[in-house]
Amino acid sequence: MSRTETLLQVKEAEETAKRIVQEAEDKRKAVVSTSRREAVKLIQDAESQIRAEVDSVISKEMARLEEQRNALLAEGIKEATRIDALTEDRIQKVKDHLIDKFERAIDATS
Repeated sequence: MSRTETLLQVKEAEETAKRIVQEAEDKRKAVVSTSRREAVKLIQDAESQIRAEVDSVISKEMARLEEQRNALLAEGIKEATRIDALTEDRIQKVKDHLIDKFERAIDATS
């Protein structure tokens, strides 16, 4: 083998090695790019799932609070009705008492 043939073989080997390294680098870039896209997709899916779970919990809590609010309002209305009835009874007693006092005062002056 002549020196020229040896140099040609070395040159071809270097070019082959360079090509193999370039192909490997291209594959690495493609794998990294694909992995990043998949990671972003996984993160987006996880965030979406978390948002859905949070929305579900918030909806349930809002419904529970609405029920509690309605129960408190009903209790307040019931208490207000009871107080109103008690007040009505007391007002009538006061009216009767004042009328009685007024009639006594008139009878006393007559």
